[in-house]
This record gives sequence, C-alpha cells and structure tokens, in this order.
Amino acid sequence: MAHYAPTLYPRTAAYGRPVSNVPGWRRMVVILASITVIVSLLLAIRPTPATHVATNDEAAAAAPGTSAGSATAGPSGQPSGAVPAAAAPVIAPSFTPAVQYWAPQIAAWAEEYQLDPNLVATIMQVESCGDPAAISSAGAQGLFQVMPFHFQPGEDSLDPDTNARRGLAYFVERLQQTSGDIGRAFAGYNGGHVAAGTGWDNWLPETQRYYVWTTGIYGDIQQGSGESSSLQEWLQAGGASLCRQAAQRLGLH
Repeated sequence: MAHYAPTLYPRTAAYGRPVSNVPGWRRMVVILASITVIVSLLLAIRPTPATHVATNDEAAAAAPGTSAGSATAGPSGQPSGAVPAAAAPVIAPSFTPAVQYWAPQIAAWAEEYQLDPNLVATIMQVESCGDPAAISSAGAQGLFQVMPFHFQPGEDSLDPDTNARRGLAYFVERLQQTSGDIGRAFAGYNGGHVAAGTGWDNWLPETQRYYVWTTGIYGDIQQGSGESSSLQEWLQAGGASLCRQAAQRLGLH
C-alpha cells in the first residue's frame, strides 16, 4: 500500500469559510466581553416590581398599639374626638338634693356593708333626709337616726361615718335575721328585732308607715322609675319639712 504525505488544508468553519488564526487568549477576551454585554442588557430589561402603596387599614395595623380601622387614641386613652361616656349615677336621681349630697359616702358605705347604694339612700331619705345633725324626739341621732345605746363609749354619734356604720351594721343584722327579706328588715330598723321577727298585724302604726314609705320608695327605684310616687307622698305627708331643714344645714339653699 502506497503511503502519501497528508495535504494540509486550512481548517474551515460552516459554509467552508476559513477560520482566522486569532490567538486563543484574544478569542477568550472577546467571548468574556460579549457575555458581559449580554448580562448588562438582560439586567436593563428586567421588569421593575410594582410599588405597593399601603392602605389606611394596613398602615394602622403596622403601627404599634393600634388596630386596623381604629381611631387614634388621645392622651386619656379615648379615641380622638370621641365624647367620654358619662359616669353612671351612684344613687337614683329621684332622691332629694340633701340625700344626693352624700352620694359618694353612700357608695363607700354600701360597698363596705355589701348593700345596694339605693337601699342605703332609702334609709337615709326617710330617717333624716340627709341632715347629719338631726335628732328625733325619741333620741335617735344623725344621718341614720341611730339610738345612743348602739354607740361605743367615746364615739361621736353625729359623725357621719360613725353614724352610718352603726346604723348599717344594725340593718345588716335585721337582713340576716329575716333571711334577706328587705321589707321586714326595714320594719326591724324602725321597730327593732321584735318587729323584724313578726308581721304587719303586730307592728306599731309608726312601723307600718315606715314599712310603706321605705318599701314604696325602694320599689319605685328598683323598677327604674324616673320619679318615685312613694317619695312624693312621703314629702307631702311631712317629709318636706325635714328636707328643708337638711338643705339649710348643708347650705344647699
């Protein structure tokens, strides 16, 4: 077999065109430059994310201490521009002005003895109409018309706190005696433990009247009446003069 020396032809690319004899490092530089240009173009035409505008609710939710849709709180904790809710009255508005004068103390005394403030106010209304210096012909003294023998030696019977505590302690005893019967406890407050342990037929006329006035006034208030017809009847029956004296004593006129 004959052996021929190979004929050397220039290397060809597609379509048979000769490839230039460019050094390899130069070709690498050209390739890297091309890649850089392509990457720059891709970054330039990348879509820009849409900017999100927070809504009012979202902004409120993001703020510390607020909730979506809530109003901004003012210095007092109330929403700005909001009208603070009026405080509920301590005792019913139907009580006379001299009794209303003692409303804060009535609330404190009622809490101390676990009584309804309107119950305490009812006793004060009929006993003294709020006159702290009232003294009856029988010797009962002060706001709750407490008899002298209920006080400890050295106590000031006309001191409002002392008088209230002695009077209300006695009323609580009558409530316990009657198993919570408020009407009979009222009767016992006026007529003593004997009256609390019996009934209408055994009560003196004064205790019967006392029972009618106190249960009537307290019953009107319990029913939510804006005005107490029983209180008006009591005033017309003579209570008005007691209330005038109380108002003068307290400087309400």
